[in-house]
Amino acid sequence: MGLFRRGGKDTAADEVVETESVPLDEPGDAEPSAPARTTGPWDEAEVTDDIPRVDLGAIRLPGLPGMELRMEIDKATNVVSAASVLLDGSSLQVQAFAAPRSEGIWDEIREEIAESVTTQGGSVDDIPGPFGRELLARLPVKTPEGRTGHRPARFIGADGPRWFLRGVITGKGAVEPGAAEALEQLFARIVVVRGTEARPPRDLLALKLPGPSQAPAEPATEKPTFDPLTRGPEITEIR
Repeated sequence: MGLFRRGGKDTAADEVVETESVPLDEPGDAEPSAPARTTGPWDEAEVTDDIPRVDLGAIRLPGLPGMELRMEIDKATNVVSAASVLLDGSSLQVQAFAAPRSEGIWDEIREEIAESVTTQGGSVDDIPGPFGRELLARLPVKTPEGRTGHRPARFIGADGPRWFLRGVITGKGAVEPGAAEALEQLFARIVVVRGTEARPPRDLLALKLPGPSQAPAEPATEKPTFDPLTRGPEITEIR
């Protein structure tokens, strides 16, 4: 089963699976009662702080000193598909998706990611983390010598009001708790701008480049390895 049925590639399994028709989340439907959320990531209606954030469309991203911001662009559609933050040997990729009004989707998505990773020869542990349950995965990769190795990655997620935010931490932050703290704090301070239009669940929420002064760089050289962070051309901003 594909991780995300619509709005872009399945970045864990690199496949698209047709499923049954899913009703749109109509903006006029009545809101169910829900307890107030006490931790981020936040919905735009919940923000009360004055933290500076970069406007990336569906995601407003706080900055960290010394970080690199890379916007990932799908080569086939020229659509901005994800944002990645690189900091001190670790990286965090984030994407936002529409979700049903009545329930979260992270539990279901974790199962799909785990199945995709194990099918491709990796392994996964479902463990507790700072945002609830998360996945610690060991992704199969080819070494320069042609052998099969494994690369660690943490899949984190947050269910919000009619949206879902997914993060993938790689590098040192995937295996060293101290190295992940700054990126975890950044993830918790992200603001998601869902919009009011009706969208099918799992539809990728549109991102945009951070400003007119930024120009796309040359297409990134893609490594011939299994990579859930499937990248297209990128732009880089040093903050």
